[in-house]
Amino acid sequence: MSTTSWTEPAQFIGGRYQDGSGTEQLVVAEPASGATLTSFPAATAEDVDRAVHAARLAFPQWAGAGPAERAGAIGRLATELHHVAEELAVTETRQAGKPIKLSREFDVPGSIDNVAFFAATARHLEGKAAGEYSPDHTSSIRREPIGVVGSIAPWNYPLQMAVWKILPAIAAGNTIVLKPSELTPLTSLMLAEAATRADIPAGVVNIVTGPGLTAGQALVSHDDVDMVSFTGSTQVGLSIARAAAGKRLHLELGGKAPFLVFDDADLEAAVHGAVAGALINTGQDCTAATRAYIQRPLFEQFLSHTADLMASVRLGDPLDPGTDQGPLIHAAQQQRVAGFVDRARAAGAKILHGGSAPGGHLAHAPYYRPTLVTGVPQDSEIVQSEIFGPVLVVLPFDTDEEGLALANDTPYGLAASAWTTDVYRAQLATRELQAGCVWINDHVPIISEMPHGGYKASGYGKDMSTYAFDEYTNVKHVMSDITGTARKDWHRTVFGDRPS
Repeated sequence: MSTTSWTEPAQFIGGRYQDGSGTEQLVVAEPASGATLTSFPAATAEDVDRAVHAARLAFPQWAGAGPAERAGAIGRLATELHHVAEELAVTETRQAGKPIKLSREFDVPGSIDNVAFFAATARHLEGKAAGEYSPDHTSSIRREPIGVVGSIAPWNYPLQMAVWKILPAIAAGNTIVLKPSELTPLTSLMLAEAATRADIPAGVVNIVTGPGLTAGQALVSHDDVDMVSFTGSTQVGLSIARAAAGKRLHLELGGKAPFLVFDDADLEAAVHGAVAGALINTGQDCTAATRAYIQRPLFEQFLSHTADLMASVRLGDPLDPGTDQGPLIHAAQQQRVAGFVDRARAAGAKILHGGSAPGGHLAHAPYYRPTLVTGVPQDSEIVQSEIFGPVLVVLPFDTDEEGLALANDTPYGLAASAWTTDVYRAQLATRELQAGCVWINDHVPIISEMPHGGYKASGYGKDMSTYAFDEYTNVKHVMSDITGTARKDWHRTVFGDRPS
């Protein structure tokens, strides 16, 4: 793998790259090789303050720009990103360890499409039509930008998460300070630089890169930040909700997606969907298929075929187009995944495939083999907790009602899928599954026009779609008298007994 380093600083404030002011030196390394891509001084509370100040200064001009002006600038951003699509894909793969075919075919084109979507959406600030809902007044709805948004994005989909945070915010007329993960900031910085080339005014998009306990805490608690958006674990999300008390809040948190296969399902389709859904991005995906519930008549066949298909998955250099699965983000994540599997094995689980790190030429990096687990109870740790690795747990069920109940039996509710050829079963599943996204006979696909967000401990608020656009606006009711009379009928409730 290439060891060419990133040469720019890791902060982008007020339209230009800047160094952080911290004494802590952070490193961005390739998970697959350990090679250093860059090292940089971490952002501090002082840097966050400068970025928020830049965003606040830019807000009046950007909020006051017409929707067509904002749409034009965002459209130019989509074009700029298209020009550097291959560079974005390679950089994303190198910093996150994901297979290059995932970066090229999913992350980058999907992100560019999302930018293009919000370029169009910027011109559609919808509200109720003006009307006389009271006989003496005309009412209308205004949608207005909130102000400065402070966002925190995770390391698993760095570019995509940056786009999901930045684009609906700025399309609605807000300005933003984004803190990407310090492990994977490079494509977020490239996005901000492209925004400047697209003539989006300086200060509209700012990036600060530093640890969550310093830069992140400073951002979400900053007095001049009006809204906080966070994607990450449920535990951290709860702490951010406390720190951001009094601000508009948007949270996309953890997941533990069920994969529910009824006995009339297309077995081949379900097996392929389960393996792809469980292993995408090395399982480091909050919507990944993690719990497969298989109706009893298909259970043994599903296990056998899934183990066989997992055995065909190719681990290797993520920059090799033939690689199916890359490494986990770092050694600590590898140890976390291994810990879940080892504890389940010790408690009596059957490991039908995988269950260990590979040896040979991959032993030096944080790889973990695709892993298939069964023979565990519903209340076990490996079923209930988010693992964030290439592990699929498979359990049987008998009745449809039991399957749906098991699927809903975790604190999470981000995504789910049901597999059946019966339209009535499918429709019932879409109603009963407690998740913000339910797929039928597929798992994982997303599109810019439709929302992404969770139920229960998976958070609230939506990414993508016009629903995300709405998250970043204030709704104002404007009510205007149309009678011209000085004395209104309702005034009688205050001084009705006084003479005219």
